Amino acid sequence: MTDVEDSLRARIEDDAYCQTLGIELVQAEAGRARTRLTITDDLVNFHGTPHGGAIYSVADAAFAAASNAAGETAFALETNISYLEAVDVGTTVTATATETHVGGRTAEYEVVVTDGEDRIATFRGRVYRPGA
Repeated sequence: MTDVEDSLRARIEDDAYCQTLGIELVQAEAGRARTRLTITDDLVNFHGTPHGGAIYSVADAAFAAASNAAGETAFALETNISYLEAVDVGTTVTATATETHVGGRTAEYEVVVTDGEDRIATFRGRVYRPGA
């Protein structure tokens, strides 16, 4: 692992919000990252399904890791998510972020959230890199 990857991993692992939810950083490299989250009873809504905010958060953490992994600061400009399927408590979901476009000071990412087999959400985000 590079110094940048080590530093990013430490920052994400120290993120109080990710710690509170239980989001783990699995992989981070320039333009690509993977996070995971096990759905617990604390993360479900009144329907008994995972709260959209929990699924969004695991995707957003992967997006942040992928867009900052090269060591260049990136700030989110916009994001959106499409929820496709619900999963049960106890399921571990994985969010995989991939850089899909770079143009000057902006870049775009797609994050696919799966339950190990099926896609449960698709997240898209765009970042601004002031130093680019």
